[in-house]
Amino acid sequence: MNCRHCASSIHHVFLDLGFAPPSNAYLRTEDLSKPELTFPLKVLVCPHCWLVQTQDFVAAGQLFRDDYAYFSSTSTGWLQHAARYCDQITQQLSLTASSHVIEVASNDGYLLRNFVKAGIPCLGIEPTASTAEAAEALGIPVLREFFGQALGERLAAQGRRADLIVGNNVYAHVPDVNDFTRGLAAALKPDGVVTLEFPHLMRLIEHTQFDTVYHEHFSYLSLGTVSRIFDSAGLRVWDVEELPTHGGSLRVYGCLAGAGRVVTERMAALLASEDAAGLRSLATYTGFQAKADKVKNNLLAWLIEQKRAGRRVAGYGAAAKGNTLLNYAGVKPDLLPFVCDAAPAKQGKYLPGSHIPVRPPEALRTDAPGAVLIIPWNIAAEVQTELADLQACGAQFVTAVPSLKILSS
Repeated sequence: MNCRHCASSIHHVFLDLGFAPPSNAYLRTEDLSKPELTFPLKVLVCPHCWLVQTQDFVAAGQLFRDDYAYFSSTSTGWLQHAARYCDQITQQLSLTASSHVIEVASNDGYLLRNFVKAGIPCLGIEPTASTAEAAEALGIPVLREFFGQALGERLAAQGRRADLIVGNNVYAHVPDVNDFTRGLAAALKPDGVVTLEFPHLMRLIEHTQFDTVYHEHFSYLSLGTVSRIFDSAGLRVWDVEELPTHGGSLRVYGCLAGAGRVVTERMAALLASEDAAGLRSLATYTGFQAKADKVKNNLLAWLIEQKRAGRRVAGYGAAAKGNTLLNYAGVKPDLLPFVCDAAPAKQGKYLPGSHIPVRPPEALRTDAPGAVLIIPWNIAAEVQTELADLQACGAQFVTAVPSLKILSS
């Protein structure tokens, strides 16, 4: 395989999770009697540009289908995060009714609704019909396409360049990261700004967040590598923020290479932190598998211990990261009878691979378990607040990453 950015031949393995189905390919009842497609889930690292990337097995069209089940608005914490960002960036860039905002991978309108409310013209780009329809119902215009250089150039030719292009948790999802980045450059006004948010590779390694590895994530990104990719596409990163979202994310600020924005001190500080963490050392990557295996083994041992003790465990959060964890650990309904999720699009379906049924959150009260495994550990505090009545009745809350932790009892 060649590196998706610099085209160097790569073979160093960062993580091998065996075979797994796409993590958002939730199953209907009638699907359970049919063969289920799985793909190798192996991640490699390029020792030249340090892009960490999945092996080439799955096309984006097989992952982001019309019935895509992830709706951003399900999480109240994420809605609040988006609203804060919109207020901040509107003031920072002095956006007005004469400005133009584009969001790539706009999902169900969780973010652009704030610009619509403020009277700032915007456009969503979202290839999945299920989420695009939800955004359109909020009055957000949506192009149902995958984004890349061709679309960026078409928008520019139509006079639709943007003052601001937003991409939250999409940069890691694109198979051709160079084409995508060139599209950002093409669709940006001369003084425009791009902001991208993505999970930070340094935090993934530091906190053993291997469950964030799945087929939909083609790349795992550091500031150093993203800066290099931007440079190759006629852009440059001039500022960066560290965010607590998704266990530790970056928000990078980019502009065209010739724009007059001054590089901030935060850039140099974070690049130095990445070097100190060993992000340009192969040993950092080749030692990660053992850490992931320890997390997996500890979860499996705990679930078996609960079953032997007669304590029933249910899961909360039918998240993609959970499917990676459960499938790698080989967890089935005998150890985790059901998982609850607030997203109606997932309820009544089954987790890919494990075939664990997904039920509404009310099931945790009507069919109360002795322990609740909070699968999306990044929103554990939010979930604990929502399920405080279960805690009062003695239920344990547990997370598995970065290590097995009993949150309450």
